[in-house]
Parts: sequence; structure tokens; C-alpha cells
Amino acid sequence: MNQLLIKTSAPGSLMLLGEHAVLHGRRALVCAIDRRMTVSLSPLAKPVLKIDSALGQYESPLADLADHPDFRFVLDAVKQYPLERGIELKIESEFSSDIGFGSSAAVTVATHAALIGNIQNKIDLFKRALATVHRVQGRGSGSDVAASVFGGVVAYRADPQEIHPVCEEFPLTAVYSGSKMKTVDVIRYLEEKRAHNADYFERIFDRMDASVGEVMEDFSRLGDMLVLNQKLMAEMGLCNAALADIIQRFGEQKVPAKISGSGLGDCAIGLGDFPESGTYKKYALRVVTQGVQLD
Repeated sequence: MNQLLIKTSAPGSLMLLGEHAVLHGRRALVCAIDRRMTVSLSPLAKPVLKIDSALGQYESPLADLADHPDFRFVLDAVKQYPLERGIELKIESEFSSDIGFGSSAAVTVATHAALIGNIQNKIDLFKRALATVHRVQGRGSGSDVAASVFGGVVAYRADPQEIHPVCEEFPLTAVYSGSKMKTVDVIRYLEEKRAHNADYFERIFDRMDASVGEVMEDFSRLGDMLVLNQKLMAEMGLCNAALADIIQRFGEQKVPAKISGSGLGDCAIGLGDFPESGTYKKYALRVVTQGVQLD
């Protein structure tokens, strides 16, 4: 950290294919979007950590960092580096953490990049950021971390780890359903169901994995595979009334669409526009190839 100011940014992300299957050795398809999280690091004379963000302010001695529920990903990242002086981190976001655009992964990637001071070794950056996510969250495939690091569309397998970035850009519409169930709670719900019929879920996960392979071979198949994966998500019981309504409205416009994320709330995505509605908030997005960036 020999610069007076280090500024990094990382994109948010959305899952395209393979939710839940990626937690069971299959591939997922995830994308970076044109909404970014920016972290600006500047040195301080005092041996403290200061954080300034839309979520609030934080200050604590470097030698004994106090816990804070809003900054656990940032705090874990800071603890991984031997800092010789205090620092201030200013965090700015182009999207709300209440929406499933991968805010935790984006801020974790951007924070690690700022602390390292370069982004030359992206595999190392990915591993450091994923380790933080695992320590804080307990579980997570790392697909959102991969998208924030590498950008574009990424075919990702957690175990054994495979990361295959694809340089694709295209428009995408995300529609927020109005509520969001915690990912860990959805995973727990699905695992309880899976315990009673493991073979059934294994077949679904295999079909999800195969759909990722089809898109990697022919990207024009993405729309068809979105529709297929939506059916599979619904079969697993992850589509609530609001999400079903959004998917239907996309369908009336002949737009391929599916749930994005763990399900039972949050967002649905479509490869086209969503009709104006006073019920749901829509976001006109673009999938972008720019991953983590050092300004």
C-alpha cells in the first residue's frame, strides 16, 4: 500500500443457470452486471480502521477490531493483511444490498483487491475472497465471487473447482419480487426435501449441469436453457406466487425468464424487457465483461 489512495471496484452478479446444483458438484452459469461496488482505501495516521458506507460508519482499533453485522465481509478481509498503519475504507454501491445482485461478493472482492493493491493474480484474489465468504457465511458456492473477479459470463464448478469465463455482453432485465428469503434458509429448506428423495434431486441437478454445457457449446441456447431451468426450479418448490406471476408476465412478452438466485423470493430475470407494473420494481441491466478493476 504505497499509494495515497487505492480505488477498486467489482461488479454485482446474477445467476443464470444451475442454482443449488452448483452446491452439489455441478456447474452453474453466472454473469457480471453493469452495477458496481467501489472501495476507496486511504491511509490514516491513527492505527484504526474506519469504514464509511451507505450502511453506516465504523471505527475500531486495528489491534482489536470490533464486530459489526453490516461489515463482517470487510472486517474479515482486513484481518487477513498485516497493516502497518490505519486505513479508511469508503464503500460506494450502485445497487442496494437488499436486492440479490451479489453485493457481499462484490464488496469482498473489491476490498481484498484494495488491500492487496493490485489485481494481477485473479485466481489468488478469487481464493482470498471466497475464503472470506466461507468464514463469514459458512457456506457458498463462490459463483458470485467468480463473476465479480472475472466479469462476463462464467461457467463455474465449486468442487472440483473450474472457472471458465466467456466474453459475452447482452441486455438483461431483473425484476424484484418484493421479498427476499435468506439464502441459507432456502438451502436448508431444499436440503430437508432432498433428504427424503435424493435421487430425484440428483436427476434435476444433472439436467441443470447439462444445460450449462449446452450453452457453453452454443450460446444462442441460453434462452431455451433459462426456460428449462425455471421449470426445474419450480419442480424443486422454489417458485412462490410473486415469482410465478413475474415469470408469467415475461412469458406473455415471449421473453425467456427464470428465477435468479436461491428462490422463494428475490429476483427473476429475463432476456428482454418487462412490462411496466406498479407491483414490481424492474432493473434494466447489461451483462458486462469487465470484472474487478483497479482505478
